[in-house]
Formats: sequence, structure tokens, C-alpha cells
Amino acid sequence: MKWLELLFLFIMAFLPALLYVIWIRNTEKINPERWRPIIFCFIWGATIAIIAAIILEFILGFALAVSITDFTNFGFITVVIIAPFAEELIKPLALRTKIVKKELVELEDGLIYGAVAGLGFAATENLLYGYEAYISEGLFYFLILISIRSFGGCLLHASATAWTGYGYGKVVMKHTSIIRILPYFLTAIILHAMYNGFLSVSLYGPVVGLFLALGLTAITITIVRRKIAQLDNENIV
Repeated sequence: MKWLELLFLFIMAFLPALLYVIWIRNTEKINPERWRPIIFCFIWGATIAIIAAIILEFILGFALAVSITDFTNFGFITVVIIAPFAEELIKPLALRTKIVKKELVELEDGLIYGAVAGLGFAATENLLYGYEAYISEGLFYFLILISIRSFGGCLLHASATAWTGYGYGKVVMKHTSIIRILPYFLTAIILHAMYNGFLSVSLYGPVVGLFLALGLTAITITIVRRKIAQLDNENIV
């Protein structure tokens, strides 16, 4: 593969996610987040979170494989349970770093930083899946895949991780037990699992499953942005 082709794949994978970062960040009109922690969160998702999630998914998948004898549902369990758990555990850890944690001063901040970490993760995931599609299936299939993932994959990762970020932000601001984040973490896992489940198994065929997944994404990201705007408006004195 030539370097111009690699550059093309990189731009197609990362540009939509970066545009969504600006969109999400600018949803907050009062005291918008500084770019330095925003960029850090995106890079965390695109690098550390991807690597850590792959390792964790491998460990959990291996543990499952050696403990079962019937592999009929192994792939389904991996996609709908293991992957959502591992990825939604790792992505929001960006908010626990010093550079981001000190920025959690308003309730909407956790939603924003969680979403940005998710978008970084989605960008690298788009690159990896896109590269595989381009090599094995060609440009046309790559463009179809990246178009779907630029909406579905990006905004699913953003909206799911936003809720864990929101929960963690509340823990930091209200000085409560970290266990209070659990309902938000479970929400993130359920949303992610539903999305993966729609794409993996549909009683009415893959096209219906795709539309269900994209519909879920549209609803969840709309709710997240409305929540950011609502909390932002409450800061008006």
C-alpha cells in the first residue's frame, strides 16, 4: 500500500470523529472546555484505550474459551458482552487522569470528555476496520463501511462513554463513592451491547439490524447533546 493510500484511509477514518469532537465540545456555550484536555481525551481514546481494550478483550475471550465446551454462541458473547464491557471500562479512564479530572467542574463536563474519549477510540477502530476492508474487499466496500461507521460507530462510542463520564463527573464534583458510577457504566454497556447486537443478530435481516443500530445511535447522541445543553443552561445565573 502506497503512503498516499494510507493517508487517504487515515483522513477518512479520523476526520468524521474530529468533526464530531468540535460539534460535541461546542454544544456547551457557557465556559466551553479548553482544547488541551479535549485533545488529550481524544488521543487517549485513539491510542491507550484501543490497546488496553484489545488486551482485555483477548484475556476475557481466552478465559471464556477455556471454560466452555460449546462454542455455538462464543462469537455472539464476545461481540455483545465482552467487547462492550472491556471498551466501556477502558475509554472513560481518561477522565481519571490529572489533566482531565481537574476540568470536571460542571456536570456537563463529564458528558463531553466521555464522548470525546469515545470518539478517539472510534477513529482508530475505523482505521483498523477500514484498512482491513480496503485490503480485502477494495475501495467501494471500504467507502460503504467507513460511511456507516462514521455515523454509527463514532456516535455510538461517543454517546455510550458520555454516560460513564457523566457518572464519574458527578462522583468527582459531589465527592461521593466511586460505586455511584455503576448505573451510568451499566447504561454505557447496555447501549453498546444493543448496538452490536442489532448489527450481529436481526430477526428481520441485516438491513433492518443496521437501521435499528443507526436509529439507536441517533436517539442516544441526541439525548446526550440535549443533556449537555440543559446542564449548560442551568449554569446561567
